[in-house]
Amino acid sequence: MAQTTFDLADIKRRMAGAVQSFKSDLASLRSGRASANMLDPITVEAYGARTPLSQLATVSVPEPRLLSVQVWDRSMVNAVDKAIRESDLGLNPQTEGQVLRIRIPELNEQRRKEMVKVAHKYAEDSKVAVRHVRRDGLDVVKKLEKDGDMTKDDATRQSDLVQKATDQHIAEIDQALAAKEKEILHV
Repeated sequence: MAQTTFDLADIKRRMAGAVQSFKSDLASLRSGRASANMLDPITVEAYGARTPLSQLATVSVPEPRLLSVQVWDRSMVNAVDKAIRESDLGLNPQTEGQVLRIRIPELNEQRRKEMVKVAHKYAEDSKVAVRHVRRDGLDVVKKLEKDGDMTKDDATRQSDLVQKATDQHIAEIDQALAAKEKEILHV
């Protein structure tokens, strides 16, 4: 049977990965201008699996308020169009052959509030991911303590370190969310 070990560095690395994923999701939320990474979170039902849009098409920004999506496989144009329409981004692509043109509408007050709600959803998903990593770490500590491989004092100390790491990463998520919310609501 494999020996269970406690690795705080691995726990912190996994938490940092959740935070980094959240920050890239935030970057995809627009604050008024078109950006090629706006479409990064979109996955398309292609070839029998969920595939990131970036693996099916090239996204470019020919104008500040326009995105151009060049789909490589003609048979995937409708699937890409559908995925973009069904995303939480509120975009409406126009199809021209294998190219989808997406006008970025001006952000009104209602749309800004919707974008903030999406940002909060991304934040909550990331916090849940960080808490799952915390749970995994605490489970390892409890198992080691139960098996007699770690003293009660060491287990308490390690549990405190895991909680401190969790608090630190959740604070980082909250800080990034507050900055993005301010950016979105800024007129």
